[in-house]
Amino acid sequence: MSNARTKARRNAVQALYQWQLAGHDLAEIEAQFLAEYDMKKVDVEYFKQLFRQVPLHLHELDDHLIPFLDRPVDEVDPVERAILRLAAYELEFCLDVPYRVVINESIELAKRFGAEHGHKYVNGIVDEVAKKLRAIEMKSAGKDKA
Repeated sequence: MSNARTKARRNAVQALYQWQLAGHDLAEIEAQFLAEYDMKKVDVEYFKQLFRQVPLHLHELDDHLIPFLDRPVDEVDPVERAILRLAAYELEFCLDVPYRVVINESIELAKRFGAEHGHKYVNGIVDEVAKKLRAIEMKSAGKDKA
């Protein structure tokens, strides 16, 4: 299941990137991905959820990111912006996904699609958003280590 979700995230980031750059209709982009990409081993429902919900909650997600960005959100690399928004969405709305998974998946996506050191930037921001949105979960995870 987790590998299928990893692939769902990967496709969702690519679809969000395309949406951010081209501004095409979400339904068109989703249909294109479902038709043209190999979705056999993808959690398609999770892909749809991420791709549909991130734009729906865009301002709220950006509000979580902005305090930790070193530049206006529109100036963040489009790939990294898509990854950050997806991570913020998962941290806020997908409470069944542990915060550590969200952070790790974000780093892996940034390594795969982002700039050379983009994963470090993504890691720092997603970690801060996690501290804000998942403070209780992080605190209890810290107690587990002690």
